[in-house]
Amino acid sequence: MSWIPFKIGQPKKQIVSKTVERDFEREYEKLQKLEDQTKKLHKDMKKSTEADIAMSKAAVKIAGDLLSNPLCELDQAFLESMMALDTAMKRMEAFNQEKVNQIQKTVVDPLKKYSSVFPSLNMAVKRREQALQDYKRLQAKVEKYEEKEKTGPIMVKLHQVQAASPSPVHLKLEELRPVREDFEAKNKQLLEEMPKFYNSRIDYFQPSFEALIRAQVVYFTEMHKIFSDLTDQIDQVGLTDQEREQQNEAKLNELRALSIVADD
Repeated sequence: MSWIPFKIGQPKKQIVSKTVERDFEREYEKLQKLEDQTKKLHKDMKKSTEADIAMSKAAVKIAGDLLSNPLCELDQAFLESMMALDTAMKRMEAFNQEKVNQIQKTVVDPLKKYSSVFPSLNMAVKRREQALQDYKRLQAKVEKYEEKEKTGPIMVKLHQVQAASPSPVHLKLEELRPVREDFEAKNKQLLEEMPKFYNSRIDYFQPSFEALIRAQVVYFTEMHKIFSDLTDQIDQVGLTDQEREQQNEAKLNELRALSIVADD
């Protein structure tokens, strides 16, 4: 939201108390921060789901590339391992897509709908500000006429026309009344509803965040099962990570010893 007050001459009479203005500004500032946080969370959640989809697609592609490697034609054990990996990655992608769909419906979409309310709220604040400026403008005019009526020449003229028409001050006061009432109604409504809107955020978002946690728990529970099964299928030798690293380093040293890669 953005709120740029209009610049006009200020009446001498204070028509809105400082306490009311502070209360209004405090509540409005809270809603501005809430809007910024909601938009940021919506953006981050979209990025997160897009990254999840990209990750699972990349994993499936890597498994497919390994499965089509010519080494699979020469090594039956390697072929079986790559087939197991390919199956696991496709299962992971399916569960990941379910998780993303769930998060889209229960978190991303509600965040977007919640954000769509703020433009209307911002417009209500602008209408209140416009009503306040109209109120101040007319109040300043009333004060101006009141000052003029105190002068001698003006008083004489007023006595001459008093029987035919109301005084300018009376006319301005009549014009001021509906403007004042309009501002007071708008101000009262916002001061009552802004805190209610802000406090409702907890009840609105709590189901979404609970759904997000459940979706993650279900997904990672399934991932644990998938990769446990995959481990059982491919880790027949039961080598530790350190032993695998040593094995790879030994093979690499053999390749470095070949004449075609020897340093000149």
